[in-house]
Amino acid sequence: MKNFKFQNPTKLIFGRGTIANLATEIPIDKKIMLTFGGGSVRTNGVYDQVIEALKKHHFVEFWGIEPNPKVETLRKAVALGKEHKIDFIVAVGGGSVLDGTKLIASAIPCDDDAWDLVLNPNLLKSAIPFASVMTLPATGSEMNSGAVISNLKTKEKFSFYSHFPQFSILDPETTYSLPVYQIANGIADTFVHVIEQYLTLTNESILMDRWAEGILLTLKEIAPKIEQNHTNYDLMSNYMLSATMALNGFIAMGVSGDWTTHMIGHELTALHGVTHGESLAIVLPGTMQVLREQKKGKILQYGERIWGITEGNDEVRIDKTIAQTETFFRSLGLKTRLHELNIGEETVNEIEKRLKQRGSIFGEKQNVTPNIVRKILENRL
Repeated sequence: MKNFKFQNPTKLIFGRGTIANLATEIPIDKKIMLTFGGGSVRTNGVYDQVIEALKKHHFVEFWGIEPNPKVETLRKAVALGKEHKIDFIVAVGGGSVLDGTKLIASAIPCDDDAWDLVLNPNLLKSAIPFASVMTLPATGSEMNSGAVISNLKTKEKFSFYSHFPQFSILDPETTYSLPVYQIANGIADTFVHVIEQYLTLTNESILMDRWAEGILLTLKEIAPKIEQNHTNYDLMSNYMLSATMALNGFIAMGVSGDWTTHMIGHELTALHGVTHGESLAIVLPGTMQVLREQKKGKILQYGERIWGITEGNDEVRIDKTIAQTETFFRSLGLKTRLHELNIGEETVNEIEKRLKQRGSIFGEKQNVTPNIVRKILENRL
């Protein structure tokens, strides 16, 4: 196991009726900005609960943060925050709303442009405190410091790291109104978050392996049940908490990570607007196939422990494991091939060119070059 430092300062407030905790978790003298997405919280009762909880507080509202939040939109929120001298933000919605809020919180006390903060982490000085009311489990953003921000003008999408939420409220009942497709994307995103901290080197940590496998087995078990009934409190509770635990650092202690699939997926989203979870469902089987020798030990372990694949020689078992992973994503109703989205060789060329220009190298061994990325994408055409 590698040396590591671990600290997660976010308070998690979980369960029915917990949105009411906003009233006591935020000091009454704070000038609050509420950030929202497209408006679904108005129809599912979440907005009313938030407003009721904060009725004695001073707040302004900012609406319109998109999936894969755009810096062009976030700049408007920053301007509103500076105008009203905001000193606390509450993100209400899914991971994209919270991702955007993380950048807003960093940009309000700063003179630099928001996109410059994404490109140059050294510009980050401070951030005003923020919290979240999470309604779409997927990104784990409610209990980590990361975000992913897009730029419409340059067609780029980059990771951004700032501060942790002070607290996050997770009420599983807020997920009942989610469309099935969004839930499918959230399950895929959660699954791949775990895989990219697990499907790396063998014998780094027995404990981390078992924790990761516990989340994967949970997702495998509940996914078909959620498809049949996504208003079951216990099912949605397990899904919601799985998404949080997948990316809050708990399964990453002392082990290697490989974010190749995510980095490639970001490019597909930036260039074509592919939904994040679906981009991962497309790319992951290709990553496993092209890096099968490097990841051999972990693929065999994953195949046996998650999918019960024990028959055949190593190569046969790896083939079956990759196929089963793709079948799982298919069972969620997600596409797993680029041609299904009318994406072809031109995009493969563009992504390889971009990564070469940036000098990008990925993987647990830092050996996934732009040329290897090309092979991964060609596997998914």
